[in-house]
Amino acid sequence: QVQLVESGGGLVQPGGSLRLSCAASGFAFSNYGMRWVRQAPGKGLEWVSTIDTNGGTYYADFVKGRFTVSRDNAKNMMYLQMNSLKSEDTAMYYCAKNSIRGKGTQVTVSS
Repeated sequence: QVQLVESGGGLVQPGGSLRLSCAASGFAFSNYGMRWVRQAPGKGLEWVSTIDTNGGTYYADFVKGRFTVSRDNAKNMMYLQMNSLKSEDTAMYYCAKNSIRGKGTQVTVSS
């Protein structure tokens, strides 16, 4: 069955960086576009970024120029490099294949 496991979250100061990872299994990873979504406390799910099967990347306006999504099809992995983090980036971050999400990894940006 499809399994998505996120890692790499943590506590970071404003302006800092984190790199999230998503380990995928149970499906032909290279055949699917993948997404990062997030959910801040008390808010709904919010799309962050997508990487398609050709490596094309797409970003929400609020992360453009700060976040970079990538994938390694040989390792069935997707990544999200997050730079210049802001307090408003605090959220649970999930990787997703269609409507399926992992359990998430918490990112907290605070001084």
